[in-house]
Amino acid sequence: MSPTGSSTPQGSDAPDPEIPDPEVHRPAVPDPAAPGPSPGGPAAPRLVVDAPRKRGERDPKFTSSVAIVLPAYNEEECIEDAAADCLDFLPRCFERYQVVCVDDGSSDRTGELIRGLEAAHPGLVRGVLFEKNRGYGAAIMAGFRAAETDLLFFTDSDRQFDITELEAAVETLDREGADALFGFRVYRYDSVLRCMTSWVYNRIVRVLFAVKVRDVDCAFKLFRREVIDRMDVACTDFFIDTELVARTSKLGFKSIEMGVRHLPRTAGRTTVHPGHIPRTLLTVARMWLLIHFGIGRGKAIERDPRTGAAD
Repeated sequence: MSPTGSSTPQGSDAPDPEIPDPEVHRPAVPDPAAPGPSPGGPAAPRLVVDAPRKRGERDPKFTSSVAIVLPAYNEEECIEDAAADCLDFLPRCFERYQVVCVDDGSSDRTGELIRGLEAAHPGLVRGVLFEKNRGYGAAIMAGFRAAETDLLFFTDSDRQFDITELEAAVETLDREGADALFGFRVYRYDSVLRCMTSWVYNRIVRVLFAVKVRDVDCAFKLFRREVIDRMDVACTDFFIDTELVARTSKLGFKSIEMGVRHLPRTAGRTTVHPGHIPRTLLTVARMWLLIHFGIGRGKAIERDPRTGAAD
């Protein structure tokens, strides 16, 4: 039989020409700039088109595909449960989905656990592993680039948000015809000092960037892919939240807000501290100049590994 399945004509010695079978899906050529698992890790899985569902489960309500990006730095106590929460929820609402876990150069077992999640859930979980700490913003953007979906969503891997609220977020996004949705915490399980500094910071951002967002640093954000594809993001640290909100507005995309529950952290520890405030304010000034006047364009705002703030 020839590669196409037809027999060689009788009386002919000539082999069939090498015609590729149109039903065979050839592997895509990898993008050398795209992040992937660390050397020696499993091959990056492709997006599962038909996600498995349990018997009796209703058909997914959304035709759009979605990726949940979970940035993680020293979250060995949380990352497996965070991914499990996503994998339990997603097939109830989406036919096509990915969970992208990004290890930001952790010094604990976070990367090892992410590789285990990839192996246990091929095609559903993708791991992006940094060899060294590159910053919260870099981790989120690497997760977005690794995703292959219509909708891009990120939340923290510390499980302080109810992932099932993503269902209402997508419904609201579609109903309002919006391009991005930003969550705001209806009640915060944070220290008094952190709540106060956040209140001040939000008002500075609203004035400088002319955005009407109540909780700019809320790690519950949903985008249509075209929004992220249009952005030239510079920040690699915790200022990424502000830059994403500011650039969404600057590019003319429609954004909306939705109140979400904020849950107490049950494991791990936060990496944000009041000592980051002075450098964060400096980052705000630099980003304002970059977004509004193009000053500093082409140079990423790098993260100081000692403080988590811009350098």
